[in-house]
Amino acid sequence: MKKLLLAFSLALLPFAGVAYAEPMRDTGDLDAVHNQVQSSIAAMERARAANHYDMGGHGAKAEGLLRQAERELKAATEAAKKAK
Repeated sequence: MKKLLLAFSLALLPFAGVAYAEPMRDTGDLDAVHNQVQSSIAAMERARAANHYDMGGHGAKAEGLLRQAERELKAATEAAKKAK
């Protein structure tokens, strides 16, 4: 379980840079982050299955938050494309 939490934390580490990044010039950066979130969702699905979905609800919550982040990134990409 500790390894899973460590892996999940490391998967989210690149997003810390997004918070401090300079203003976006194109949507390539958002596309890259979107791909990372999709990879994290897939990893979370595998981890939950490997643990027989017994994570005290935390795995499902983490996956739900990743899916929410994915939707927000998609909306941000669309808004950035419209702003050009």
